[in-house]
Amino acid sequence: MSILDRFNDIVKANINSLLDKAEDPSKMIDQYLRNMTDSLAEVKKETAAIMAEETRTKRLVDENAKQIEKYDDLAKMALRANNEDDARVFIAKKQDLVTLSESLQSTYAVAHDNANKMRQMHDKLVSDINTLTSRRDMIKGKVAVAKTQAKVNEFSSSTDKAAGAMSAFDRMEKKAEQMLDQANAMADLNTAPVDEAKSLEEKYKADKSNTSVNDELEKMKRDLGL
Repeated sequence: MSILDRFNDIVKANINSLLDKAEDPSKMIDQYLRNMTDSLAEVKKETAAIMAEETRTKRLVDENAKQIEKYDDLAKMALRANNEDDARVFIAKKQDLVTLSESLQSTYAVAHDNANKMRQMHDKLVSDINTLTSRRDMIKGKVAVAKTQAKVNEFSSSTDKAAGAMSAFDRMEKKAEQMLDQANAMADLNTAPVDEAKSLEEKYKADKSNTSVNDELEKMKRDLGL
């Protein structure tokens, strides 16, 4: 596995791990920043190593080019000196170096491409960390507001429940009044009705008693000659 693939796996693992945990966003962003900072340290190390490899392969290409140029000059010098055999040796060496140059150029191209990719990853990661760091307070502020809103919603729910309880108490009060009215009505029904004849009878008995007293009084007065 190449370093580029391994780096991608590291970043994906960090992100997926956080998503799987589904933690508080304010805590997640701190953890994500720590993970990204750890990844950045590894990326810097690997980027430096790959850039060093790019430099090494470029140096080999340049050195080989100089060798090709050197043996080309030597072959020309040998020809000017009428030494064709020497010129053939130099040309053969030059051709070997030209063949080697193709391999060195290919190796350098890969190293150069990897170095560019790592530099881009490094710069992107640094940019993301800076952006996320600047947004951290804003995200934490939103989380705090969300938690406050959740508490407000809880209190609103409690208020709704209290209103429901008040309504229930009102119904119970009306029920109690109804029960009291029924009890009073039953008490009235249980009270014996007034016998009007009995009442009038007592009235006339009193009148009769008064008449008897008056009659006896008149009789005494007659007997006494008064």
